[in-house]
Amino acid sequence: PVLPCSALSPGRSHTRMYKAFVRSLSDLQAMAAQVHTKARTPVYGKGQTVNRFPVPDDKVPWSVAFPEYKPTYFEDAKLKKASYADPDILNNKAAPALKFNGTDAGELNRVSHEGRYSLDPDGLPLNPRGRTGIRGRGCLGRWGPNHAADPIVTRWKRDPKTGAKVVDPASGRPVLQFVSILRGDVKEWAIPGGMVDCGEEVSATLKREFGEEALDSTMADAAGKAALAAKVEAAFNHGVDLYKGYVDDPRNTDNAWMETVAVNFHDEDGDGLAMFQLHAGDDAIGVCWKDISRDLKLYASHHQFVEKAVQLRGAHW
Repeated sequence: PVLPCSALSPGRSHTRMYKAFVRSLSDLQAMAAQVHTKARTPVYGKGQTVNRFPVPDDKVPWSVAFPEYKPTYFEDAKLKKASYADPDILNNKAAPALKFNGTDAGELNRVSHEGRYSLDPDGLPLNPRGRTGIRGRGCLGRWGPNHAADPIVTRWKRDPKTGAKVVDPASGRPVLQFVSILRGDVKEWAIPGGMVDCGEEVSATLKREFGEEALDSTMADAAGKAALAAKVEAAFNHGVDLYKGYVDDPRNTDNAWMETVAVNFHDEDGDGLAMFQLHAGDDAIGVCWKDISRDLKLYASHHQFVEKAVQLRGAHW
């Protein structure tokens, strides 16, 4: 089971780390209140030629009048045939109604971690963080929240000869490493997460995505898949929630946006998760244990999530 933050009891030996983690939760709330920026990049998507309508910082909130606002409408052509995608409810009035702010009959969760979201005059969900300059779904499959799960798998960097933790000479703190994948679509390093399937629990998504992207479980035979699943199940027995909510993602639009649950799974002694043989699979074209520092450049909001793991573990930043 995933442990709530309260499960980190501030015992004498952990008081400093616990207080730092509590402070980091306040930082996350501040991050949540920030105006999204990656969701307003001038050009939408990698390899696309779709320009967003410019939205100044002060005009991002829906509560602020912006009569000149004429967002570009865009939906990726692949959504028409994608099995995971919602119907085009804007242009197809015969499409079945979707249960926004609730759960569809097919067990698809359309509830936002951000709370109840509004609908525009056409019945389309409105991004809870405000305007993005793009109307429609863009390249996202779902109207409204598109739920993902991000497993942040960490270990201590160790000296290969002595096995001792490697300490950064400047900060005096041990160096933390995490499993990072190179995304094939945008060629950026990222957490090996992915979308929550219809009717799937987040805990199952965390395990499945790590297995598919970091261990290449999709290429294993039946016996191999079962063995990998058993290892991941045991290793992912305990995790700590780092974040639940909106993700400032370049794929976001006015009517579709990314949300995630980020959970830290840590191998303290280096004899569990740290021993996994990493193999890039599914959407990943590379995978490795990557040293964590403030100079790390990662996809979307992943940098902030990794920073929270650092604060939780009292590691170098």
